[in-house]
Amino acid sequence: MNDNFYIQDYCHIKNHQLKLNGKVIFEDDRNNNLKEFLKNSYKSQKINYSKFFKMDNLSKMTFLAAEIILKNIALQELNNNIALVFSNNAASLDTDRKFQNSISDSDNFYPSPAVFVYTLPNIGIGEISIRHQLKSENAFFVFENYNAKFHQNYENVLLRSNISDAVLGGWVNVDEENYEAFVYLVSRKGNIEHTNKNLIKLYKD
Repeated sequence: MNDNFYIQDYCHIKNHQLKLNGKVIFEDDRNNNLKEFLKNSYKSQKINYSKFFKMDNLSKMTFLAAEIILKNIALQELNNNIALVFSNNAASLDTDRKFQNSISDSDNFYPSPAVFVYTLPNIGIGEISIRHQLKSENAFFVFENYNAKFHQNYENVLLRSNISDAVLGGWVNVDEENYEAFVYLVSRKGNIEHTNKNLIKLYKD
């Protein structure tokens, strides 16, 4: 069997733009804040998933990038066996601050369960898994910067060992109004070889 793996599709979310395979598919008003940008991005892709509006910003962005890539993929051909491997450098800090604010005032103490549930960075992975009925391998790592070499090695192991038929991986980071997503699907199909060099090149696109 061919032991080469390829980047089938990739998505960027940054600078108030959505890009698929290097092409802008949506651009929002730069004056909008992140919450407004994510809402407008969701609407632009005609996604129908009401739970989106209850998510925190990190989960929204992770979910949105996955939707853009997976909407044209025949998941049944992959047996819904798509591993999820993500990373960032802020973990769930953006939501942690909001939760901390909800409990810091002793006179107005109200720990919100709706906020608390998102105080783990891997919740976005859970949202994708629920949406697409994935019961596959998943992991969320925290690095100072996007670690392409780690991603390549880890993702190739999952594919080479037949643990997964494809891997949805990448970098999704939110820290207040600073945000960035680079997400891609790796499988045995595609034209871009899944190498450290190509991951770095596409990340910087």
